[in-house]
Amino acid sequence: MATVTLHATDLDGYLTQLDMDHLKETHRIYDEAIELFKKFESLEEVEQYTMREELTHVFERIGRYLKTVIATEKRIHVYSFETPKEQHGSASRLIAKLRDPSTSQAEFLYYVQRAYELLFAHVYADKALPAKRSIITKTPVSFPFNNYAIHKIPDVDKFIDNSVMCVMLRGALLPSMIISKEIQEYSSTNMITPFALFRIRRDDTKKEKNMDYLLDLDRSFFDLSKLEGKDLVFADPMNATGGSLVTIVKYLESQGVNYKSIRFITVISALKGALRVVRAIEKAHVYTLWMDPVLNEKAYILPGLGDAGDRLNGTDLPDNPRNMIQLMADYGTNLTNLYRDQVKEIESTVLGRNGS
Repeated sequence: MATVTLHATDLDGYLTQLDMDHLKETHRIYDEAIELFKKFESLEEVEQYTMREELTHVFERIGRYLKTVIATEKRIHVYSFETPKEQHGSASRLIAKLRDPSTSQAEFLYYVQRAYELLFAHVYADKALPAKRSIITKTPVSFPFNNYAIHKIPDVDKFIDNSVMCVMLRGALLPSMIISKEIQEYSSTNMITPFALFRIRRDDTKKEKNMDYLLDLDRSFFDLSKLEGKDLVFADPMNATGGSLVTIVKYLESQGVNYKSIRFITVISALKGALRVVRAIEKAHVYTLWMDPVLNEKAYILPGLGDAGDRLNGTDLPDNPRNMIQLMADYGTNLTNLYRDQVKEIESTVLGRNGS
């Protein structure tokens, strides 16, 4: 099996001493929250109310500190740090619903779709303004004559027309389809993005400090020549360590691919993962709806939301992991019909493979 491996120690080698100091201080503040978590559930309701106030203050301090750190990072973009305060409530409520263990799989999918609509606007549509273009839509009203409506939308063509969607399976499959669909809807040419599919996983038998990231080339589907000079777009619900993205991009660079840019679009990113990405990849920009402070020793984001891939796609049997076509089939008719052009493009990439 042809496999490319990247080690956590390689990733940490990209971080500066100042990065390490920031991460240490973030951990110190979050440890205060963990001490409160230990007590919270054992308290009576009145006592919990008081502790809620303490927790609120700790998380406000975390947020302020993260914003201070990111203020000097021109290639890390956090939605709630860059948009008007009036828009923060909708993002905060989305993240709260995604974190909630009682949120069903169908609801989780719905909130992920909403999250990526906000992210698309932040990454592309807001940047395009004030440039707009008009679209003319024929309505169902035909009496006394056929009716039409005129709407102006941000003209994003120059930002999207060079894009290739790069999918890091498996949790990234549906988010990639959502971003591709948004690109199609905003494009003046009904553009269907090409897809490149990478089978990447981390070795979960290891801890964050010695983690390995494994890119399986035999089960990946891409054409290196079609990535040359392109804006490569990666969409993944979670950026914990940054290891999967860095592994893929470093492999492409080793093969001589001279891409134009990297956009990494996530719902939640850990500070460490975001810093690793922009330190390791000169042309990368990280966009995230929300930034979480730390990782635990198993490389899960804290406070996080669990395994986003499993919550989107359900779990695989240990001895029978689903391939890309099976995952899309499991989304069901309604969902695959919504993203039918993206499904066709992915099927073409997988079934009409030209080699990697």
